Formats: sequence, structure tokens, C-alpha cells
Amino acid sequence: MQEVQDIVNGQKLFLRPEYKDVFENKKQFEGSMGAIDPAKVEEVSEWTKSWDYREKNLAREAITVNPAKACQPLGAVMVALGFENTMPYVHGSHGCVAYFRSYFTKHFKEPTPCVSDSMTEDAAVFGGLTNMKDGLKNCAALYKPEMIAVSTTCMAEVIGDDLYAFAIAAKEEDGGEFLAADFPITYAHTPSFTGSHITGYDNMMHGIISQLTEGNKKEEKNGKINIIPGFETYIGSIRSVKAIVEAFGAEYTMLGDHSDQWDMPAGDYSMFAGGTPIADARDCINANATISLQKYATVKTMKMAKKWKHAGGTSNPIGLKGTDEFIMKLAELTGKDIPKKLKIERGRLVDAMQDSYPYMHGKKFAIWGDPDFLIGMVSFLLEMGAEPTHVLCHNAPRGWEEEMRALLDTSPAATDCHVWAGKDLWHMRSLLFTEPVDFMIGNSYGKELMRDTGVPLIYIGFPIFDRHHLHRYSISGYDGALNLLTWITNKVLDQLDEETKEIASTDYFFDLVR
Repeated sequence: MQEVQDIVNGQKLFLRPEYKDVFENKKQFEGSMGAIDPAKVEEVSEWTKSWDYREKNLAREAITVNPAKACQPLGAVMVALGFENTMPYVHGSHGCVAYFRSYFTKHFKEPTPCVSDSMTEDAAVFGGLTNMKDGLKNCAALYKPEMIAVSTTCMAEVIGDDLYAFAIAAKEEDGGEFLAADFPITYAHTPSFTGSHITGYDNMMHGIISQLTEGNKKEEKNGKINIIPGFETYIGSIRSVKAIVEAFGAEYTMLGDHSDQWDMPAGDYSMFAGGTPIADARDCINANATISLQKYATVKTMKMAKKWKHAGGTSNPIGLKGTDEFIMKLAELTGKDIPKKLKIERGRLVDAMQDSYPYMHGKKFAIWGDPDFLIGMVSFLLEMGAEPTHVLCHNAPRGWEEEMRALLDTSPAATDCHVWAGKDLWHMRSLLFTEPVDFMIGNSYGKELMRDTGVPLIYIGFPIFDRHHLHRYSISGYDGALNLLTWITNKVLDQLDEETKEIASTDYFFDLVR
């Protein structure tokens, strides 16, 4: 057991004899030990690596195993925390909001404020009006937010709760004590049983912006550019994009800026940090342009911007080509020349890409994640001559598969590159065994795949629970592309060293200079 004078971590603690005895004794009570045939287990295990099993696995429709997506309210919570002094409010059970908070907290290693009205069985039968009236009042009284952003879970959606009517009823019952008549209670319907976290992001962003801008349209434009980051889990990426826009000297509004909320300095914690000022959000309808950095995470929101007759559109600033397109769009919108600072950054990236090209060229990759992330990452891999052999997107929206296929068709290895829309990570396991690759790029849920298949995992994506500080970096802009290049190339070199370290056997290529 632990001793005060010799505290050890779990890895070493559970190797001690007393713990080994405990684990051994537990076997007689767990896993039907004695009732299974180890040889049969091994036989079935080997079969799951075969093409025969792959065909059955890929034909699976009735069940999801290890999903590569989360549910809608998760994205809604991210949006809410991107606005100044705004409390995310989940209309549903307490267990749901605990999941959303812990999911973000494990990734960012920062507290995630979010409240719930803790609906239970009676609310599932009679509706959640009472829960919401009490919950909104308590939220305003305890935390004193400037805005409350309400999203829903499965329970509230199944019974059909009316968020607009409930918010009005809450204000009427409160009588202005904590919820003034003009207090903004924005909302979005985000049922977990359809779509994914990017759908929830889009629904909540559309809900907040449309409700705050109602009646605020003016004759004159305010001269600003709206930037919508999308479901962005790399804090550094938001800051890189800001730096690019500021290099042009452009006035802009980052709609949904959560970069400070999940990156607070030690000793200076507050419930809310940073975020888009509510006044700026109300005025965003009068901007000259709106640019979304994630097309598939803002479909509904960008339709609204189009109705506003905003210039801009979508731009995905991941990799060299993606960043070039974003910067050219800014140059067009501002009417300004590209700043020398950005030209120098681009030149440094191109130089670094030339240095690393021999090590990435021809390497086969399996990659999974959100649709916009994958478009940017695959584009970058192709720029480096790599072969994205398996590209898997569980939450692929309409049009994504065709766009990805067109992108892969630009590769000389196009016939060996496959798109897997709507598939999960158990599907990916079959793909890795039957058509092996050199490396995987994905989130922490690829850890079991790495152990099962032996394919090295490069941690890029969301969520990343078991590595630290990666979310602080950028993967957007020229500096973000340099980060991607560094992570991927050095993993290739790590693996090369691992495969050439045997003395007098493979170490003829165990070089000091790479």
C-alpha cells in the first residue's frame, strides 16, 4: 500500500506484490473465468483481423462501436463560452451536463462553467417548465452572467419543451428581481440523438447571433469583418487567425472567442474570461463581411450571413494552401497588400517543408476527426507528398465525402486513398489490419487502435486526454502548419530510430543526423 515517506504513482504502485495478489484473486469473480476457452478467444481475436470480418464489420448498421464524434450540446456549450460573461445552460439531466463539463475539462485541463436544471423522471412526463423557471433564476442570482445560453438534451427534445415560451415564463415569474425584461436568454434546440457536436455548435451560434441581432440592422455598415472559428479546440489557432487579421490592420469581430476561457493564467481564475462582447455580437449584422473557418460546422449560420448580404464565405486556414486562400480572401476584403510579415512567415514554412519532405513523402496515413479538420489536414498531407490511405469521418455532413474524394484524387496515389464517411473507430480497426498504414493521426481514442495494431499514433485532433498542452498550440496559419510539420515529421523520425536501433542488425541506419 502507499507509504507516507514513499509516495509512488499508479504505474509503480500496482506492480507491488500485494496488488498483484489482489488482481490475481479477483480473476475468479470476473470475466466468467473458467467458463471460457482461451484458445477460442485467440481464434476469434485473430478472425477480427481478417478481410472476412472486415466485410461484416463495414456492413454493420444497427450499432456504433467507439464513435468518432460527440453529441450536439457539447458544441453548444463551446459556443456559449465564447461570448463575454455568458453561462451555458443545459436544459436536461444533471448527468448530461456533467459529461460535457468533464469532456472539455479533460481536454483543456481547465474548469468548464456550465449549469443544468437537472430534469428528472417527473419532468420527462410533465415537461421541464418548472425546472427551467427555477434554474434560470438561480443561475442569474448565483453567477450573475451577462447572458444565459440555453441548449437542450434528448429528454427535453423528446417531450417537446418550448424554450422561447419557457424563457418568457421564467422572466414573468421572476418579476425582474434577477431576470430583467431585456436580459438576453438565447437558446437553441440541440437534440443529442441526431447530428453531432458540430451540428450543436452551428445551431447555438445561429441561435445566439440571430436572437441578439434581431432589430439591430442599420443602413450603414460598421466596416468590420466577422470571423467565426467553428468548433476549434486548438486555442493557439484562434490567436494565429487574430494575428493574421490584425496584420492587415482590419477591424474584426471574432464571434465565439473561447480562447481565454480555457487558457487562464494561474492565480487569476474567474468564472468567465474573455469572449466576444455582447454589444459587438449585437452589431455583427452590420459588418461588411463574415468568414467562417469551418464550413461544415457553420452551415446554418452562414446561410444567415448570406441573407445579410455579407461578403466573405468560408476559408479553412490549415496547411500552406489553406492559409494562402485565407490571406488572399482578407486581401480582397480589405483592399490591402499582403503584409511583409506574412510573406516572411510563408517563406519560413516553405523552407521547413522542403527540409522535411523526404521523410513524409510516400508515407501512408490513417486519419479521423471532424469534417473541416480532415479537409485541412488531408490537404496538408498531400502538400507533403504523403498518402492519406484511410480518411474516416463519423459525422460527415452532406457534400463532405464528395469534397474529400475530389481532394484525394489530386494525389498520384489516389487509387490507394479511401474515404470512409459515417464509420466509427471499430471500422477503422478493421481497415488498419487489412490495409496497413505507417502512421495514424487522431485523438486519444486511437490509443487502443495503436495497442491493437501496432500503428504509431500522432496526437492531433479532439479530444486529447492523455497528453498535455497540445491544445495550446496552433494548427492554423503558417505557424500552425509549421507545428503540424514538426509533430508529424518528428514522429516519423522517432519511428525510424525505433526500427533501426538494433546493434549489428539494423543500426546501419541509426543516424545521428537526419
